Amino acid sequence: MILWQVWRYKQLYPTLSLPILDAVKGHTHPVRGFIKKYLFVLRALAVVGLIIALARPQQQYSDENVDTEGIDIMLSLDISGSMKALDFRPDRLGAAKEKALDFIEGRPHDRMGLVVFAGESFTQCPLTTDHTILKKLLNDVEEGLLEQGTAIGMGLSTSIIRLKDSDAKSRVVILLTDGVNNAGFIDPITAVDAALQYGIRVYTIGVGKNGQAPFLTQDFFGNSRQQYMEVKLDEELLKDIANKTGGKYFQATNNKALGDVYKEIDELEKTRIQVTRITRKTEEFHWFLIIGGLIFLLELLLRYAIVRNIP
Repeated sequence: MILWQVWRYKQLYPTLSLPILDAVKGHTHPVRGFIKKYLFVLRALAVVGLIIALARPQQQYSDENVDTEGIDIMLSLDISGSMKALDFRPDRLGAAKEKALDFIEGRPHDRMGLVVFAGESFTQCPLTTDHTILKKLLNDVEEGLLEQGTAIGMGLSTSIIRLKDSDAKSRVVILLTDGVNNAGFIDPITAVDAALQYGIRVYTIGVGKNGQAPFLTQDFFGNSRQQYMEVKLDEELLKDIANKTGGKYFQATNNKALGDVYKEIDELEKTRIQVTRITRKTEEFHWFLIIGGLIFLLELLLRYAIVRNIP
């Protein structure tokens, strides 16, 4: 439309080259002439506004009502010193946090919480559907928050305490560790008995394997260097915990295997979810119609009131 107007203007108003302009100075209207020359731009903008209005733009808002049978999940995470081993990227604890975050992302409708343990245990995040705060608190977890040691029984029992009053149809603990139970005042088997009493299923994940694992250490001069140290994983205990509670034991020896473990647990613990989507739409076309109409009225005012007498 603009190109056609430019061509038409050149046909209707050809230019004339003069050596001097003294003879036509009294007949010139530079401002109004400029307005008249480009009035077609306003007409084009008015048409654009009309076309957009006819396209009927809308804003859409969607709500979801979720009807679920419900699964409550407590993540029980070992943060002892051995979780700083470098056989995972960036280390065992970093890999465990990364894969747990992916697991949380994939289950937006479940209540989840986080317990951490080393020589003792505490609840980092109680059961919640606010996964944003859960992920933030998981990111904040670091080795050294608790006294050294591996209190598997404490980590499991704290998770059970958080789940025992839940009215969810399925209650699950995912316990991840890379060591043996050597701290705490609650024996793992006692914690298993409590899990059986409350009908709580426990999935256990053993990280790494028995033998040597690389750690980052500092020498006498403060220089960082990698050193291999002996690590031990009590697989028999983890298998026993899982088997007695109706769960399953998994071993992960690298990042990919750990990710696959969480994916398998995700498949094992599916719940039936009924989602009702409510969509609300707000019409926005009237704004473009009003703007286009005002521009068109401005164009008419300028054409027939301001520049009508200009040839």
